[in-house]
Amino acid sequence: MSDFFIAVFATLGAVFVLLASIGLVRMPDTYLRISVTTKAATLGIGLILISAAFYFKEASVTTRVMAIILFIILTAPVGAHLIGRASYFIGVKMWHKSVIDELEGKYKKVTHELMSDDENDTHKEPQNENSSKD
Repeated sequence: MSDFFIAVFATLGAVFVLLASIGLVRMPDTYLRISVTTKAATLGIGLILISAAFYFKEASVTTRVMAIILFIILTAPVGAHLIGRASYFIGVKMWHKSVIDELEGKYKKVTHELMSDDENDTHKEPQNENSSKD
């Protein structure tokens, strides 16, 4: 029965890693490539590691597998976010069919600071109803 689980988890893991590599080649811009590889590769590697834990059936291996999976789940999104943010800061263009740039107008190129919507509102000059020109 454990051979079945090993085969299923290893096969699914390999399929997700394959999908991540295909996505890396097929996606049109850096931001989409980061997204697809982070999600699919993390799941694929996790499934392959789970199959290794089933194969060895030892507490030390299972503990190491769980620690590695936890490490990957915690670090992969952070690394992808930092790569995406650095790409945006240096001016890597988005795909021409991208619908929205949520950081547009919220990023200061000189200081590399991001502002929230609340901060953008406070930096705008207040509109005074009495100061209309007649």
